[in-house]
Amino acid sequence: MTSVVIADDQELVRSGLELVLSARGIDVVGLAADGREAVEVVRRTGPDVVLMDIRMPVLDGIAATAAITATATSTVTATQSAPRVLVLTTYDVDAYVYAALKAGASGFLLKASAPDLLAEGVRTVADGGSLLAPSVTRRLIEEYVDRPPPVVGVPPELRGLTERELEVLSLVARGLSNDEVARRLVVAESTVKTHVNRVLAKLGVTSRVQLVVLAYECGLVRAGGAGSGPAAGRRRS
Repeated sequence: MTSVVIADDQELVRSGLELVLSARGIDVVGLAADGREAVEVVRRTGPDVVLMDIRMPVLDGIAATAAITATATSTVTATQSAPRVLVLTTYDVDAYVYAALKAGASGFLLKASAPDLLAEGVRTVADGGSLLAPSVTRRLIEEYVDRPPPVVGVPPELRGLTERELEVLSLVARGLSNDEVARRLVVAESTVKTHVNRVLAKLGVTSRVQLVVLAYECGLVRAGGAGSGPAAGRRRS
């Protein structure tokens, strides 16, 4: 059964979310009224997913997300999955959501979402998916990321990646799925998954969304989808 911690500073919201998820077979293992409490409850209960409000007292949802994902990156084992953060927001697209994704959130849902959609979203994130369409990811990034200067050669942040890994990262950042990347590079989808997992490990991030953010911030991919690094436009089998 999927386990969840709910973090929201409004008691009525916490209670309502708990009822909605419990009625759909999701185990709510903890509740938190602020970001600091959320970090403590997650550390104690080890949930699959954290439903995280952004605007909370003591420690906001962005800082709490960063703390949870940083801890997960350093402590997760082969037999233990890292908690995934799903942001709940009142707003469709804003700077807070971008900051939360940069901090390691796996996606976001509106608080006005239908109950079944909320439960489906929790399960999607728990299974390792990202609840954010590539078009929304790119719109967020192009709206809020600081534009880096043009890159000549491989960006310093990415010099530990192989040429193939740079290619895969560039295509993922442009919004392609694993299947689409595989067809573009004429390789098996399982090979693409292996490359993505290696890139995640090498760059020390926990989600595909963070890879997209990093690719834009370091200049590998530019607004509009064009790659600017050496992997852009290069194809090899």
